[in-house]
Amino acid sequence: STEIPPYVTNCPSNGLCSRLPPDCMTCNTNYSCIYGKTATFDCKVKPHVHCVDDKNHEQENFTINMTCQFCWQLATSDYVCTNSTNCMTVSCPRQRYNATCTVRDHIHCLGNRVFPKMLYCNWTGGYKWSTALALSITLGGFGADRFYLGQWREGLGKLFSFGGLGIWTLIDVLLIGVGYVGPADGSLYI
Repeated sequence: STEIPPYVTNCPSNGLCSRLPPDCMTCNTNYSCIYGKTATFDCKVKPHVHCVDDKNHEQENFTINMTCQFCWQLATSDYVCTNSTNCMTVSCPRQRYNATCTVRDHIHCLGNRVFPKMLYCNWTGGYKWSTALALSITLGGFGADRFYLGQWREGLGKLFSFGGLGIWTLIDVLLIGVGYVGPADGSLYI
C-alpha cells in the first residue's frame, strides 16, 4: 500500500522548491560553510512532494541559500518557545527556566529544529510602572503605591505611620522610580 507520510500535509503542491518548508526536503550539510555567511546547500524533495523551479518545471534536486548557523543560534523571532508557569521575575539573580523551542516553518538552519534553551523569566501581571510612580508621588503617604502593587502589609504600615512621617514615602518614590520595588506577584511592569 502507498501510504502518504504525515509531512506531506505541510508541503504546498507545485510551489517553488526553494520556498518549501524544511520538513519537505532533505539537504546535504555543507560543513565547509563559514558561520554567519550565506552558503549554498544541495537539497532534494522528500517522496510524495511536488515542486517546481522559477520556470515552472518540476524538480527533485535543487539548491537553497541560507545563513550558516545552527538552529539554537537563530534570532529569538525565528523560533517559538514554551513558557514557564512558575516563574518569579523580581529576584536576584534573575531566574531562568528550561524551555523547549521549535524553529518556525519558513526558517532554514543547521541541526535539530527542536532544542532546549535556558530563558529568563519574563511575564507581567498588568501593573504599570508609570501608575505606581504617580501613586507614590501623589498618594504615597497613604500607602496607595504599595496597595496598587499588591503589597498590602507595607501599604497598611505606610497608612498608619503617615508614610513613615514622609521618610518612607520619599524612599519609595526613589525605589519605585528605579524599578527596585515591583509588583508583589513577581511580574514585570508593562
